[in-house]
Amino acid sequence: MKTQNFTIKNWNINDRPREKLLNKGSLALSDAELVAILIGSGNRQESAVHLSKRILASVANNLQALAKLSIVDLMAFKGIGEAKAISIVTALELGKRRRLEAALEISKITSSKAVFEVMQPLIGDLKYEEFWVLYLNNVNSIIGKQCLSKGGLTGTLVDTRLVFKPALSLLATGIILCHNHPSGTVEPSQSDKQLTQKIKEAGNTLDIKVLDHLIVTEKKYFSFADDNLL
Repeated sequence: MKTQNFTIKNWNINDRPREKLLNKGSLALSDAELVAILIGSGNRQESAVHLSKRILASVANNLQALAKLSIVDLMAFKGIGEAKAISIVTALELGKRRRLEAALEISKITSSKAVFEVMQPLIGDLKYEEFWVLYLNNVNSIIGKQCLSKGGLTGTLVDTRLVFKPALSLLATGIILCHNHPSGTVEPSQSDKQLTQKIKEAGNTLDIKVLDHLIVTEKKYFSFADDNLL
């Protein structure tokens, strides 16, 4: 079988991903073309672009889903060795960290959406639950954040005393509770509601207000405050 037509160097120069990026900028490239630049080459039957399209098709062209593939998962594709798999994982992790840094620049919380933007990069795509607390001052600026619990697929245990210990040391006037649901559902469980109420009552005693409790998933969230459950 002839394979030269699958080689990118035989394409028109305007269609080659690297040259296209240089001449037209990164926004002109498709996701597959960007991945193709990362892996550099395909296999004997397909170009880097076609291989990249096949990889993306396996995750329904969803970059969030692509970021969840492990090195072993990626190496299952013919033409993807360990080095290429590491390149893909590294690039996606850098993108995630860039988004996290941008989110952390939000200093003042003005809505539940602002909380989601801060917390989604941290916990939105985890496969297990984590429970976090954001600590705010009297103008609703974030003065601290802490992960208090890591759990399994269906829940975490949270010690109310540990919620307020940092709040007292930081002189926080308000807190926002956050945890993720790996299942993807944002509906609060009965235990979520009970825990929220328990923490709220403890906060009232200390004059530290529970401003909200967000349940975060990969693409959406549920706000106790927005739904009048506080």
